Amino acid sequence: MKVLIGLLVGLFFASAVQAQDMSEDAIKKRIQAVGSVHVAGAEAASAAAAGPRSGQDIYNASCVACHGVGVLGAPKLQNAGDWAPRLEKGFETVLSNAINGFNAMPPRGTCGDCSDDDIKAAIEYMIEGI
Repeated sequence: MKVLIGLLVGLFFASAVQAQDMSEDAIKKRIQAVGSVHVAGAEAASAAAAGPRSGQDIYNASCVACHGVGVLGAPKLQNAGDWAPRLEKGFETVLSNAINGFNAMPPRGTCGDCSDDDIKAAIEYMIEGI
C-alpha cells in the first residue's frame, strides 16, 4: 500500500511539473526581477538631455528649502546682508564652496544632478539685484 501511495504521489508531481507552462513568455515571467536598482547620478544624463535649466528653476527645485529661510545660516534669496560677507571673498570662492560643500551645506546642496554651470546659475539667481 505504501508503495502504491508513493507511486501515485510521484506520478502526481511528475504530471504537475509537465503541466507547467514552458513557453518563453511564461519562463520570462517566472524569472523576472523582483526589484530595481537606482544608480545615483543617472538623472544627470536625462536632465542634461532635457536642456539647460534656469537659475530660478534650480533654486526652486533644490535650494529653496534651506536658502528660503536661512537654515543653519544659509544666505537667503537676494538678501544683501546675508550674501555680502560671502561675496567679499569673491564669487569663485562662493561657487567653489557650493560645489564642494561648506559648513552645513553638502556638496551641491540637494541638487545631486546639477552641473557646475547649474550651481553657478543658481547662485547668480540668489544674488541677483544685490
